[in-house]
Amino acid sequence: MAMDRNVNLAATLLRVSSGVMFLAHGLLKVNVFTIAGTVGYFESLGLPGALAYLTILAELAGGAALILGVATRLVALALIPVLLGAAWVHSGNGWLFSGEGGGWEFPLFWAMVQGVIALLGRGAMALRLPFLDRLLGQFA
Repeated sequence: MAMDRNVNLAATLLRVSSGVMFLAHGLLKVNVFTIAGTVGYFESLGLPGALAYLTILAELAGGAALILGVATRLVALALIPVLLGAAWVHSGNGWLFSGEGGGWEFPLFWAMVQGVIALLGRGAMALRLPFLDRLLGQFA
C-alpha cells in the first residue's frame, strides 16, 4: 500500500511540475517573445508560422491539462513531438542548454519525462472527469 501511495504522489509531482514548466514556456512565447516574434522565429528556421501557434497552444493547454490531471497520458504523449522539435531546433547549439542558444539535452530529457508521465498516469489529486475517463480509457 505504501508503495502505491508513493508512486501516486511521485506521478502527481512529476505531472504538476512538468505542467507548470509547459505553462511557463508557453507564456514566455506569448508575453516575452510575443506571438508575432515566435511566429517569425519559427519561420526563420524554415518552419511554417502556423506551427508556432500550435506549439503555443500545445504548451498552454497541455500544461494546464497536466496540472489538472486531465487526459494525462494522452496529453503527455502529444507533447513529446513538441519537445523533440525543440531538441531539433537546439541541436546545432551543442549538448548543454546553458550554452549560447541553448543545447538539446533539456528538451530531450523533458521528452523522456513525458514518456514517464504517460506510463505512470495521472497519479493522485487529479481532476476526474468520468465521461473523459470512459472515452479515453487507459489514456485518461
